Amino acid sequence: MTSTLPPLIQAFSGAIGSATANATSYPLDLASTRLQIVRAKDRPQGLQGAIHILSVVFRKRGWSGLYDGLVSDTGSTLLSNFCYFYIYSALRFLLLRRKQRTKGLSSLSVPEELAVGFFAGAGSRAVSSPLSLITVRLQSEKEKDAEDPESSGNGEDAEATVIGVARAIYTEEGLTGFWKGFRTNLVLCLNPSVTLCFYQLLSRITLRDKSRKNPGALQAFSVAALSNAFAVTLLFPIILAKTRLQASSGSVDSLQIWRDALQRDGIHGLFQGWQTQVSKGFLSQGLTMMVKQRIERAIVQIYQHSSRSL
Repeated sequence: MTSTLPPLIQAFSGAIGSATANATSYPLDLASTRLQIVRAKDRPQGLQGAIHILSVVFRKRGWSGLYDGLVSDTGSTLLSNFCYFYIYSALRFLLLRRKQRTKGLSSLSVPEELAVGFFAGAGSRAVSSPLSLITVRLQSEKEKDAEDPESSGNGEDAEATVIGVARAIYTEEGLTGFWKGFRTNLVLCLNPSVTLCFYQLLSRITLRDKSRKNPGALQAFSVAALSNAFAVTLLFPIILAKTRLQASSGSVDSLQIWRDALQRDGIHGLFQGWQTQVSKGFLSQGLTMMVKQRIERAIVQIYQHSSRSL
C-alpha cells in the first residue's frame, strides 16, 4: 500500500477491492467461522474440515447456502475498508510529510507503521462491528440447521434474516449488544496494521524501487497474501476469541474462551480453524491489493488521458 494517490481514491479502490475479494472467498470465511465455534473433536479440522462443512451446506441448501450472511458481510467489508484505507493513507501521508520536513526521511519506522494501522483499524472496526456481528450470528446460527439430517435447509431470504438477527441482538442485549466483543476487536486492530507492516517490509525486500511504486498484479497479490498469512498466524488466538464471543448469546470473556480451548484440546485448541482462516486470508488479501492497484492505475490513466485531451 505505497500509493501516493489522495486518501479518498485509496479508500474507494480499497473498499471495492475488499468487497470483490470478500465475495470470491466468502465460502472459506463461512467454513472458517463454523470450524472455530465447534469442538475440535466433533468434526475434521483444517482444509478437510472446511471441505466437509461446505459439502454438507451445499447438499442441504445449494449454492445460496454457501453465501449465508454475504449481504451483511459485504456491507461490513465496504464500510470497514473504506474507513480503514482512508484513515491509514491520510495518517501515513501526514506523518511522512512531517518526517520529510523535519528529518529528511522518506519512510516510516515499524512502530510508526503499526501505530498508523492500529488507529485506522480502530476507527474502521467501530463503524463496521454491528454488521460484522450480524454476519457471524448468521453463519453460526445456521450451523445446526446445515448439520441436522432432518432439516430441509429452506430458509428466509437474506434481507429478512439480517433484520431478524438484528432484532434478536437488540432484544437480548440492547444497542450496546451490536458492539459485543469490541474490546477483543480493538486488539485485532493490530491484524491489518501488522499485515500492512509486513506488506511494506516485504515490498522493500522483494521489489525494486520502480516495481514498489507500481507493482504488477502478481507482485501485488503475492506480497499482500504472504503478509496476511504472517499476521493471521501471529494473532489467530485473538481471532478465535473474537469469533466465539460474537457467536455466543451469553456472557463470556476472552480468557474463559482460551482456558476452555486449552482444557479441551491443548495448544491446538487455540488454533482451531487456523488453516482455513489463513487460506481465506491469503486469497482475500491478495485479491484486495491486486484489485486496488488495478483501480488506482486505471484512475491515473484516465486522468492522464483527460489531461492530454485538454
